[in-house]
Order: sequence, then C-alpha cells, then structure tokens
Amino acid sequence: MQTDPDFHRALRVLESAFNAGRERFWFRLVHYSVLGIHLHLMVEADSKEWLARGMKGLEARAARGLNRMMNRKGRVFADRYHAHVLKSPREAARALRYVLTNFAHHAQAWRERLSAHFIDPLSSIRYLATLPGDGAPVARPRTWLLRVGWQGAS
Repeated sequence: MQTDPDFHRALRVLESAFNAGRERFWFRLVHYSVLGIHLHLMVEADSKEWLARGMKGLEARAARGLNRMMNRKGRVFADRYHAHVLKSPREAARALRYVLTNFAHHAQAWRERLSAHFIDPLSSIRYLATLPGDGAPVARPRTWLLRVGWQGAS
C-alpha cells in the first residue's frame, strides 16, 4: 500500500474535489478508486451532455488542487475519460466489484497479503454506510441499477 506522504496529500486533494463535485445538477459521482496513475469512477448522469460537463468539472477541480499542492501549472490528466454505460444488474455488480476491490486485485499481483477485513483506503468503499453530507465525497445513487439492481446479481 502507498505510504508516501505526497500520495496521501494527493488523495486528500482528490477527495476534496470529489466532495465539491459529487452532485451537480444531473451528474452524480457514486463510487471511485484511486490507482496511482489513474482513477476509476462510477457516475450517474442524465445525458451525455451532463456526463461531459460533470467530468470536466471534476477534472478541473482535481487538476487545480493537485497543481496547487505540487506548486506547478499545466495539464494533470493526460487522457480524457472513457465512458461505459452499464446496462444490466450483472454488469453493474461486476463494475462495482471491480472498482471497489481493485486494490486487492493489485495487491495479489504484488504478492502482498491483505487481511480479510481490509478496506481499501483509496476507494469509496469505506463510505458505503455513510450518508452524503457526513464527509463522504460521493453521492447516493439515484438509479435503480446502482441503488438495488446490482444486488443479487453475480
């Protein structure tokens, strides 16, 4: 697991940006995972236009914060986001599992052992039981698929 103090400062900056942009008009950041050089985000948006606006806002907030933290200017994100629309409960369940347990997958590749009770500090899994407004940088899902539809799917 990352122990670099700058990494933890960057995580705080990202979570602050997520908190500020988690719910804007018809865009909601529902889950995330920070993976060092990239992010996995699960969002809900009412249209492609609101997805683009929401992602642009999150990217701008995160870039400004990271640039301020590193005392630099310029582009932070080299690539634009890649969107995939979830269409079924099974696909949603797999996507949630992938995003929220991704660190454990990488830890296995690094041959690190994690306890059975490990909760990834770099993902939104620790906020599953927290109500937005209680410091969680994510919004409650509004769509059936991400609220309840994924449960029971394998």
